[in-house]
Amino acid sequence: MAQSATHETGSEAGDASADAGRPRLTFDLDVDVCVVGGGLAGLTVAREAARNGASVALLEGRQVGWNASGHHLGTVMPGYGVPVSDLIARVGFDNARELWSLSQAGADYVRATVMTNAPETAVTDGALEVSTVDAGDEIISRLQTLGEDFGADVEGWQADRVRDVLKTRRYFHAIHYPKAFQIDGRKYVHGLASLAEQDGVRIFENTPVVNIDPAGVRKRVVTPSARLRASQVVLAGNAHIGAAGVRLATTLLPVWRYAALTAPLGERLAETVTFQGSVIDTDGIDHFRIVDGDRLLWSSPETTWQANPSRFAKAIRQRIATMFPQLGRVEIAETWGGVFGQTVHGMPQIGQLRPGLWVVSGFGRQGLNTSAMAGELIARSMLLGDDRWKLFSPFELVWAGGTAGRVVGHAIGKLSRQQSAAAGALARYRERAAAREQTRELAHEKRVAVAQSRSAAAARRAAELQKPHGRP
Repeated sequence: MAQSATHETGSEAGDASADAGRPRLTFDLDVDVCVVGGGLAGLTVAREAARNGASVALLEGRQVGWNASGHHLGTVMPGYGVPVSDLIARVGFDNARELWSLSQAGADYVRATVMTNAPETAVTDGALEVSTVDAGDEIISRLQTLGEDFGADVEGWQADRVRDVLKTRRYFHAIHYPKAFQIDGRKYVHGLASLAEQDGVRIFENTPVVNIDPAGVRKRVVTPSARLRASQVVLAGNAHIGAAGVRLATTLLPVWRYAALTAPLGERLAETVTFQGSVIDTDGIDHFRIVDGDRLLWSSPETTWQANPSRFAKAIRQRIATMFPQLGRVEIAETWGGVFGQTVHGMPQIGQLRPGLWVVSGFGRQGLNTSAMAGELIARSMLLGDDRWKLFSPFELVWAGGTAGRVVGHAIGKLSRQQSAAAGALARYRERAAAREQTRELAHEKRVAVAQSRSAAAARRAAELQKPHGRP
């Protein structure tokens, strides 16, 4: 989660003006489905419910896509925010494989939506998940699970191949997702809203929900200016969902992630980074890609409180300099940020809280594919009886700790980054030490070979001298 792919739409001013003009709800309304939240998940639920014949109203307290859904790097790939080994340990192999399949279906949904309605916004260049330590055995194990067991389209890259496209010694092995792709995030979220409206969804902006009565067959939803009744209510909000989902909000740790767009870097960048897709490190610290041909879109710093994004320009510049010092001093043209809700267990919250009251939230850093998958799945669950949402039942709502949770979350994040930096430094030291040892061994072997050659030559000369001389 960071921001859109093009800098022209990254500013807060652009957020406020995008798709302006949608009305507030000022009159009572009766629908089949009410969706609370106008982000990626809410828009997908609303659109798919309408496509399945339901009357749908979507209520957004501000503007469509104003927060995390409109501020991300646009990387679309399968998976979740937890390692696949942890997923298997939590739910078992078969369920983990089914969950992975659902995440791939989410990525396929985004691709199909984009390619059908706005093919110019897609850049199908793949994604690299790079390791900052020498973890070849672990990579092989993950590749076996993802490729052979789960049927994912992945391939392993050795360190030499990684460093051929990313000129830095700080990356080792990588997993390449060749079918991952990038989109313009803001174009996608607002395009999705337009598609939902075309399918019959009524979207009301600046309409916060102040109360929900989920009892009875027809749920009652109260806004400042009107009341709404619906058979199904979907909470599709983030950490800012407010009174509509107090219980939900307390299970999400709000994490602000900040990003920057550099000024044009010209040939410097072309000589340093030749991979055109997204690059994500296995520790979740850096996420970047090239945009506009010669600029870097880079996401890295995180806080558990809201801050002025411009404060992090220096930190991002330092991260770029750390990874690619040959770029020299990089000018930051723009910074911005957004908040996403991180669950305690790291998985999305998808399912039914009580009959007729659904939740789709907590997508963390892996929001594009999972929000699409969740939206389609919940719409099918409400209207077609699809019960695969139960696969997410083990990942229940867990209190995130409130203010203390934010403090602890920040401390854990900082410690994790420090440990990652230390592990990376140790891996590079070991690599240099191994290279020095190899050089010493080669030098020793060369000296031994030279000595043996000289000894053999001396032996031959001695043998020649010991031969009896014939008479002339």
